[in-house]
Amino acid sequence: MYCFGRTSWNDFALTPRSMASANQENISNPFFSQKKISGLACRDGVVAFVHEHGSGELWIEEDTDEQAIQGRLMEMKLPKDDKIKVVDCGKSSVLVLSDTGKLYEWIVPKYQNLPKAVNPRIMKDLEGTCIIQVACGDDHHLALSKDGRVFAWDNNQIHSGSVLLRSLCGVPVAQIAAGGNHSFVLSVSGTVYGWGRNNAGQLGLGDTNDRATPVLVTSLEFKGVSFISCGDEHTAVLTKDGLVFTFGAGDRGQLGHNSTRNEVRPRLVTELWGQPVSQIACGRRHTLALTHATGKLHTFGCVHHKQLGRRTAGSQSVPMPVKLPSEKRFSLMVDRIFAGGDQSFILCLKKKDAEPLETFRTLLPGKRISRMDHSMLKKWTAKSEGKSRKAVKADIELIFSSAACVNASFLSQDHHLRSSIESLGLDLPRVRETFKILSESNLLLPVKAVVQRRLLPNQPTEPASTEVLRVYLIVTELIDLLRRKKYDIGTITAIMAAAILRQNSRCSLSLESLWRKIPPDAFEKLVLVCRDASSQLMFLQSEGSSEALQNTLSVLQKLSNANSATGWRIPKTTFHIDIGKSDQAFLFDQYPCILDMDTKLFLLRTQAQRMTSDIFVGDNTLLVNRETILADTLQVLKQNTFQYWFPLKVQFAGENGIDAGGLKREFFKVLARELYGSADGMFQVDDSSGLLWFRQEEGSELYHLIGLLCGLALYNDCVADFHFPLALYKKLLGFEVTLEDLEELSPTVGRSLQEILNDDYIDLQDNVFIWGDTELIPGGEDILVTKHNRNMWMPVWTTC
Repeated sequence: MYCFGRTSWNDFALTPRSMASANQENISNPFFSQKKISGLACRDGVVAFVHEHGSGELWIEEDTDEQAIQGRLMEMKLPKDDKIKVVDCGKSSVLVLSDTGKLYEWIVPKYQNLPKAVNPRIMKDLEGTCIIQVACGDDHHLALSKDGRVFAWDNNQIHSGSVLLRSLCGVPVAQIAAGGNHSFVLSVSGTVYGWGRNNAGQLGLGDTNDRATPVLVTSLEFKGVSFISCGDEHTAVLTKDGLVFTFGAGDRGQLGHNSTRNEVRPRLVTELWGQPVSQIACGRRHTLALTHATGKLHTFGCVHHKQLGRRTAGSQSVPMPVKLPSEKRFSLMVDRIFAGGDQSFILCLKKKDAEPLETFRTLLPGKRISRMDHSMLKKWTAKSEGKSRKAVKADIELIFSSAACVNASFLSQDHHLRSSIESLGLDLPRVRETFKILSESNLLLPVKAVVQRRLLPNQPTEPASTEVLRVYLIVTELIDLLRRKKYDIGTITAIMAAAILRQNSRCSLSLESLWRKIPPDAFEKLVLVCRDASSQLMFLQSEGSSEALQNTLSVLQKLSNANSATGWRIPKTTFHIDIGKSDQAFLFDQYPCILDMDTKLFLLRTQAQRMTSDIFVGDNTLLVNRETILADTLQVLKQNTFQYWFPLKVQFAGENGIDAGGLKREFFKVLARELYGSADGMFQVDDSSGLLWFRQEEGSELYHLIGLLCGLALYNDCVADFHFPLALYKKLLGFEVTLEDLEELSPTVGRSLQEILNDDYIDLQDNVFIWGDTELIPGGEDILVTKHNRNMWMPVWTTC
């Protein structure tokens, strides 16, 4: 092992094989340890070593009046038979992770009170939680559990305990990292979330504002990030392609961009381009990078303590290779690199004993959160009894109680590295095959029980990312299989619906956008699940079934809205439910998607009859002249004396007739014809479709009166064709209007707009954002439509 920086092997009170010449200063020859070192962590004044068989040593700098650095090397001891697996150091504490997943902490005492041995104490609030990763900042700490939860605490919370970061629940975490006062979480899909101090742009968010909660680093999306290392105020990330991006403080050249400027967004280290990097490590103000093919170490940043392994003066702002003393003499090759504080360590192996070079581009199994892979599925489905069966149930409880573990279990091969709301990188065929195998092994119901009891009720309401939304598609496949096997799905679907409805507005919009993008078969399964669950709940009389029913119906209506926005990818009849003689029939005016037309008309008539039967029926006769039927009707409505809730009776002037229903139906028929015939005054008629639309110069009062006529026709069970397009009713209901709706109203305009959107060679130079005398967008008269802004045309047209 090589050591560069503030301290040397002699300072650590270790016994190196001395071969350093007097002028090499801190650029040391290698130290050959009697015990193989498997891990190391360092920060200012503290260095921890982990040996291959689970023992450990801790070196702490002592406070002396001498110029030479002095310290004490102490053995780390864990209770019972626990062995040390991982260590990390903060400024005033050391975290020690055992091979059994127990987390210990040791508070560094004052200089004069150093003990002879280090005996870390177990963290009580995380006792019983299996921890697989730890990370230390200056005064804060992170821990990742086997079930994918991230905990955080600082030195002021030692006695109050750690805090679960709920916004990250459901994210399939691959790595946690901590810098001086900032933190990162990396997901299996390469998505990066950062929070904490951001004074130098070390979060990579494009600004210098601090963040109190995890925020998605959008600049690193689709980069395939595989590892993160943090310095005091800078950050380096490594991608699966071996590229290195750095950002944050650059005052000592630690970013490697041949400048001392800060970078608030991730920037590629171009000097390392073309030679894929396999490992990176950040010290306080310096950075190390190890190339994969050659095994060469490159360093850059602050050189004040010779931590770069070179005797050059001043900072080094571009990556430069380091020649390790005696490397060839002892036939060594670099295995691992470490950095922290003003220190660098290079762990080497003899070439004859060396295994393939370790790379941070692939996550080691021991650091992964639990997930269901082929080997685990094979173990579950093997015939077993007794203890083996209990172990399978324990595994099912672990995996399917955690959204993060479920999320990580079904990612598509490599495609998940480009996950977005357009494509979540989910391997749905493997999801279906897995549940099918579990069903054949009688494990489907145990999985359902865990999902229903623990997974869905604990879904986060404000997730940090849309990655969490994968869980709903996975659970839908489970419920769909239960549905096809005729199991009860009402309760589990209602719990899933409640979780969906609890999402904040941002995540809710993302989920609805996802529904529009997923394959039609997956979308149809979700609809069928919610529909059949609603049908089951509809006739339940148990306590709570009414709320459960409203939840499933609310999601079903949202799905219908998404279906409408995409041009009805699946038939409307897929949403229909036979409500029979349900006592809750009058709730369904909130969920029109579940009713066919006959049922809607029946409920409308029934509702109108019930309303009129509950009130005193007064005189509500409308006297009109056939020749001036439209003007007479509008005049009566303007007077605001008409009793709309009373049954309508119509009498034509000069005619002897008693309205038993026939006259009012004739009234609306004539009225609709009259309205269409005089449309030039109130509406504009499209020559191609014959449909009506509004004139913008007309006042809102007239259109309000026309709306009252439409309501009267419906309320009195009369058919009246007012020649309005579907777009009007979609706008009234708050549905998104599409280009197809515009084409129904005006076929010529709709086809022209479609041509503008589709044709890359069409000449757009004479088109501007204006229609008639109306600007479609502010300043539209002066804005030419181009191939780059033409997609703006569609939204402004459909909202006119």
